[in-house]
Amino acid sequence: MNRPLNPLGIYYAYLRKSRADRDAEAHGEGETLLRHEKILEDLASRLGITISKFYREIVSGETIQDRPVVQKLLQDISNGKCDGVLVVEVERLARGDTSDQGTIAKYFKFSDTLILTPLKIYDPTDEYDEEYFEFGLFMSRREYKTINRRIQRGRTASVQEGKWIASTAPYGYERIKIPDGKGYTLQIVPEQAEIVRFIFHLYLYGEKQPDGSYKRLGRLLICKKLDAMGIKPVTSKKWSVSTIKDMLQNPAYIGKVCWGKDIEKKVITDGTTKKVRIKNPDFQMYDGLHPAIIPDDTFQKVQELTHSKPAAPIVSNKILKNPLSGIVRCGKCGTPLTRAVSNTKDNYYNLRCPNRNCDNVSAPMYLIEQKLLEALQDWLDGYELEWEKEGHTFHESAVKKNALRNYEKELQLAKGQQDRTYDLLEQGIYTPDVFQIRLKAISDKIQAITKEMSALQHSIEEEQQTAYALNTFIPRFRHILDVYFHTDNAQSKNEMLKSIINHAEYIKEERNKKFGRDNANFTLVIHPKLPKK
Repeated sequence: MNRPLNPLGIYYAYLRKSRADRDAEAHGEGETLLRHEKILEDLASRLGITISKFYREIVSGETIQDRPVVQKLLQDISNGKCDGVLVVEVERLARGDTSDQGTIAKYFKFSDTLILTPLKIYDPTDEYDEEYFEFGLFMSRREYKTINRRIQRGRTASVQEGKWIASTAPYGYERIKIPDGKGYTLQIVPEQAEIVRFIFHLYLYGEKQPDGSYKRLGRLLICKKLDAMGIKPVTSKKWSVSTIKDMLQNPAYIGKVCWGKDIEKKVITDGTTKKVRIKNPDFQMYDGLHPAIIPDDTFQKVQELTHSKPAAPIVSNKILKNPLSGIVRCGKCGTPLTRAVSNTKDNYYNLRCPNRNCDNVSAPMYLIEQKLLEALQDWLDGYELEWEKEGHTFHESAVKKNALRNYEKELQLAKGQQDRTYDLLEQGIYTPDVFQIRLKAISDKIQAITKEMSALQHSIEEEQQTAYALNTFIPRFRHILDVYFHTDNAQSKNEMLKSIINHAEYIKEERNKKFGRDNANFTLVIHPKLPKK
């Protein structure tokens, strides 16, 4: 890097543990972030600068999406006011895929923010530093993949040896360190083990009836019985159907350990990469070191019984009848509301939360739909007024774009002057003192031009967003509200709403009194799909 540091500038420090750091801490080598904080404070002292703020990443994540602190850092440097970010090594910033690495590089380049490490200071606006920085991130990604492969091989070997590699134990067991060895296994918790056996018995044989016969219980009835008996699961207040289902299908209860039962897969949704977990029918199963709670023959009978139950038929010509499907969520637990026929003689439809542990009160579907559209209309009126205040600046856009092109030319000229300054020093025309003075003047000029360009670009983008809001987004939004009740097709209504709204959160605390069905004593919090502002 050639430009001098601004001793009065704003500098941030980013701290994140690597997997190797966590291993070192486990062997008693001290707290990593404190050690790194001291290193960066010493670096700042040597450079004659002051760290304004520390960003400490305490979660482990491969991507930017998984690391909230680095997201906050990138947001804070994007305004161009930060002079530099101190890190122990550039690899701490990103070890994700090339897309993430490109995102990191762009944020630092376009905000003209330096990256300061104990070994080197990177200037992202310098093409050589930029290449060196990107190469460092690339090598970091390769190292990450190598480490990850080694860890996966170690986990596979541990499972084949019968060890328990998950961080938590299933209900009925506790996780213990293997005596005189590496790794973990499971130990039975007697009180919980009895509950596990009881659950399998209820599902396979059932509950004894007054006449001496037995009546089998499904998963929902098992949940209700356990709750009524005051038996609590480990991590929640009440039992859920999914918990019972997982227990009935968990081979750990017959002394087995599995590998690859769930596969993590990356999918792209609306341009965003997300991780989803899917069931793998070809997972590997091995004999575990832990004792079984359920006999093998009992477990197999339960599996046969589970698979013998026919799946709910899929009706190919099924028509959507709920226009708010997937849009209105429970404001208490986040579950999407479902349509249900009321238990009154009028037979109108309610929207209710299907979570049996949630106390959100249902309301007529037509009433929620009506109030949702009214709220959207009110919101749009206020939103349009906000954008109209900014609409008068449209004519300035062309002027600003022309100014931006002029700044780009000035920047190229300044960089050419900077290169010639080095040539004049090498030719002996400039003395070192003259060179330093001249270089500082040109560097200051480049920095000033870059900041002006950044501010101008931001202003142009804001004007483009205003134009889009007034000319496209708001008219389309208003058209949907105008035509919504002119169709009875629930599918069309649902598609229209989903094009302008992400979701709405619904909360109702009190039931309506008799003949008070149209009392809209509920709250709706709406999250429209907005153009960025």
